[in-house]
Amino acid sequence: MNNSYDEIKNLLKSSRNMFGEKTKMNETREQLIKLGLLNEQSTGKDTVINAKSDQPDNMGASIETEIDTDTNQEPKDKQQAYRISGGILVMHGKKQIDLELTTEEKIAFQETMDEFVQEVSELVDFFPLNVYTNNVEWSGKVIDQDLEFFYSIGENSGVYINGDMIKLNEEFMDFIQKLAAYYNKFKAKWARVLANRKKTEPEG
Repeated sequence: MNNSYDEIKNLLKSSRNMFGEKTKMNETREQLIKLGLLNEQSTGKDTVINAKSDQPDNMGASIETEIDTDTNQEPKDKQQAYRISGGILVMHGKKQIDLELTTEEKIAFQETMDEFVQEVSELVDFFPLNVYTNNVEWSGKVIDQDLEFFYSIGENSGVYINGDMIKLNEEFMDFIQKLAAYYNKFKAKWARVLANRKKTEPEG
């Protein structure tokens, strides 16, 4: 008994939904006809509705033009992140091969983190190191100095720091010297990596 009641209830609900959708479709059709976006032609029992189109007459040629335009556009930049010994290395490029990580790059990244801890500061949270076609960028937060550092070897190459109310004392000046000194090693290491990546790029 309960099953029959549920079935009838579901049928009534479905009928109401269908009726509502049909009413909405009729209203939409009438509005489109009034706006001149549809043509309505009576052919005996049936009514034929033709949508007016602003598409060009030569649809095939138009599609081919759009495909050619998309093909000529430069491919979008892609990226792939790798987690290495607690750090993150992100490769950037336009082709899949640009995102592949070599053993040399993995070792260089591991050495970079280890050397920074040994030569600059042990209390540091590293942010991802980003390898682009013509640049390498790396940053992090030095906890005991309460500031962030930023290394870049590209067009805007150099060492940058960001912090609030930094106290200029002997300890801080010593830290800045170490940060700047290690940058030279960082730049040389990753400049070699970029040079090797360019050598191994496939032709065409």
